Amino acid sequence: MLQLNYKQKGFQRKLDAFCDTAPDQKIAQAVAEIIADVRDRGDAAVVYYTDKFDHAKLAPQALRVAPKILRQAAKRLSPEIRSAIDEAGKNIRAFHQKTLPKTWTARNAHGARVGEIFHPLNRCGIYIPGGEAPLVSSVLMSGILAQLAGVPQIAAFTPPQPDGRPNSAICAALNICGIGEVYAIGGVQAIAAMAFGTETIPAVDKIFGPGNAYVCEAKRQVFGHVGVDLLPGPSEVMVIADDSARPEWVAASLLAQAEHGTGREKLYLLALDSKLVNAVIGAAKEQLATLPRAGKMRPVVERNLCAIIVPDLSRAAEVANRIAPEHLELQVAPGEVAVLLKQITTAGAIFAGHYTPTVLGDFTAGPSHTLPTGRTGRFFSGLQVTDFMRRTSLVEYSPASLKKAAATVTTFSALEGLDAHARSLAVRLEG
Repeated sequence: MLQLNYKQKGFQRKLDAFCDTAPDQKIAQAVAEIIADVRDRGDAAVVYYTDKFDHAKLAPQALRVAPKILRQAAKRLSPEIRSAIDEAGKNIRAFHQKTLPKTWTARNAHGARVGEIFHPLNRCGIYIPGGEAPLVSSVLMSGILAQLAGVPQIAAFTPPQPDGRPNSAICAALNICGIGEVYAIGGVQAIAAMAFGTETIPAVDKIFGPGNAYVCEAKRQVFGHVGVDLLPGPSEVMVIADDSARPEWVAASLLAQAEHGTGREKLYLLALDSKLVNAVIGAAKEQLATLPRAGKMRPVVERNLCAIIVPDLSRAAEVANRIAPEHLELQVAPGEVAVLLKQITTAGAIFAGHYTPTVLGDFTAGPSHTLPTGRTGRFFSGLQVTDFMRRTSLVEYSPASLKKAAATVTTFSALEGLDAHARSLAVRLEG
């Protein structure tokens, strides 16, 4: 665990070093080789890597999951799980319904019609992690948004188990969401297949969904050939706590993120004094002793927890804005929550108050849990419906409005030495 004090010399340098998420060159090289192979050999390469990494032997025609398997998985769900999926889906749909953009037009200073037109992307690929912790919730957090946007073709990719089928609960969630084009493909080979297509898999226009370091790097490398939502790396959480916080609650929130199990998660605790930090560490040790995944969580706490002593909550907000955490819990007095909400501007998602743990956002509150990590919250936002859409600007001039624009166009054309630009307007006014 790293302990820092805002007032100590070299604080910013040490904090930046801890936050550093520079790509691993070995991972980058391995990813590049797999992408190149899939691009060159198509289905044959996908089948090869599916066998190598997921230990599932599948013929190319078996990579697509039969609709019957999806329907059967949904039928086998317990009433409790089905109810949870339905409730989460209802909240997610209601939240994002409010964010749908609307096409609009207005008149500019020349009297011309201008506006924006929104269209859904034609084909999107959604990646659903399915390893030790199959992210059933990610089906809802991406799939429902794509449907609200009106995307006509939604293809889901998720790793197979050794029997060749994806996780049953993921299959069930896909069926409930109405997503029928599903491929039993995971890892880098899935991202490459989405980006470049194969003999049996049509390429997509944009790739969505979280993944491990290899998946994230693969998305980074194919960006530009296709779109990507963002580059969500290992999960991270920051808790800002004052003396109203309960140490065991703070500890539980930190451990919840450590549970993802990659070993690369980042945990941040910002407190006003070392007494609370020590109490939280003690509570975390006690809780670890009772958790099934403690073996993988403990190294994260020992290596990737950064506890920072700040002189006041305003400085805590300053640090939070610099780190731009994926998840930010404000375990502070109610009056302080309102103040911090005005000061913090870069968090992926904010969980306000003692009774709002991050897990609500993970599963059911409404906003998508696909969020920026690794300080990318400074320029990225969490996944939203507009990420599944394109915006086209609209401009329509009449002869009268064109005449009003002529002087400005002529001036800019001369300023930039672009005579043909000016002429393209002038010929219209000449009749």
